[in-house]
Amino acid sequence: MTPLAAYLAGSLLALALTTIVWAFSLRARDASLIDRFWGPGFVLLAWSWRALLVADHPRALLVALLVTLWGLRLGWHITRRNRGHGEDPRYAAMRARSPGSFAWTSLVTVFSLQALLLAIVAAPLFAVMHPLAPRTLVPLDALALLLWTTGFAFEVVGDAQLARFKRDPARRGTVLRTGLWAWTRHPNYFGDACLWWGFGVFALATPGGWIALGGPVLMTFLLRRISGVTLLESAMAKRPGYAEYVAETSAFVPRPPRRRAAPARD
Repeated sequence: MTPLAAYLAGSLLALALTTIVWAFSLRARDASLIDRFWGPGFVLLAWSWRALLVADHPRALLVALLVTLWGLRLGWHITRRNRGHGEDPRYAAMRARSPGSFAWTSLVTVFSLQALLLAIVAAPLFAVMHPLAPRTLVPLDALALLLWTTGFAFEVVGDAQLARFKRDPARRGTVLRTGLWAWTRHPNYFGDACLWWGFGVFALATPGGWIALGGPVLMTFLLRRISGVTLLESAMAKRPGYAEYVAETSAFVPRPPRRRAAPARD
């Protein structure tokens, strides 16, 4: 199979996955089911491309295992976090605006769109599976692994710290400002972006692999401007203490918290 045919075949599998999830969402009246399949969608693409391109070398196996670890953990985390909370307010608002046509509208603007985004963001995975890619590890892979490991640690630890914070009834309505959350307001989103830049660096060893950097660029844009930082902060803006948190803590890239100067005394 040619690389182009393999890329298209994998993309069609991603579309099939999101369409199946769409059908289940109609019965459940919960379009936010799609969020649980964002990570697993990349797992499907990685292993499909590996099989279609017969990328049976250690380097391709390593990247497929890394994306599987990340994708399945993320899917399980979102499933556990969302269980029992009903439809995400974003989708509920869309449903309320067009109740009669929401089923077909959501197929295009939510489910099929996610399949398209999966195929674009996953470009580094395809580059690693490409027949021109190195079959063994190269020196640049050390940087890729460092970025991936750093990103995965930020995402896992950040999610765990937030989950523990939310379980404490005494902290309800307050802002988490300790641990990784003292260094960045979104350690999980930063970790996600960092991890995908790691996949991007893996792709650079393939001739022309720089083109695949469009994947981490798009992922970072989505996290910063679309479904991540901007969306969450608009919902958090009125929470007591959040303005001070914003003033003192980096929005994305971790750095030591800024401390406000003490007020001058007479």
